Amino acid sequence: MRATGKQEAERVGKYMIRPILSLKRLSFDEAQGQVIYQCGKHSSKLERMDYLEFIARVTSHIPDKGQVTLRYYGLYSNAHRGKMRKAGVDPSHPPIIDDEVSFVPSKGWAEMIRKVFEVDPLICPQCGGQMRIISFIEEHKVIDKIINLLKLTFKAERPPPPQAHPQLAMAAEYRVEYI
Repeated sequence: MRATGKQEAERVGKYMIRPILSLKRLSFDEAQGQVIYQCGKHSSKLERMDYLEFIARVTSHIPDKGQVTLRYYGLYSNAHRGKMRKAGVDPSHPPIIDDEVSFVPSKGWAEMIRKVFEVDPLICPQCGGQMRIISFIEEHKVIDKIINLLKLTFKAERPPPPQAHPQLAMAAEYRVEYI
């Protein structure tokens, strides 16, 4: 099914990037054996269901074994790669086209973050005032100098759960320090 309008396309995009449910809106009533879910971020409407029904509804989002959930289009599709192979071009290395004009970021990225995550990235987290963009720093050497001056290190606030994949646990312990 294809999105017919801009609002529907945005809704599908939000659905794809966000989890199927929010744990903050989920609770369990042990006395009645029911799962309670608050529908909508600012809604007082509660949906109550049996815990088995809840499990069935959540697991319905898990694809069947062997079901294709990722489809490739354009340059990444099998059809395009087959045509490139027949033409004698290596499909694993698509040609890189450098644009002469440098990209100037617009406020469109902030609007997209606001629509998808429902958070305004241009609101100051300390005072709540509106921030404005002065400049974009793109040079890695300048970024490294700023990180060194501010004595920043990058470490996860909390490690992943113990049943997580071993590589994810290693990544949480990874610490970036600039010399």
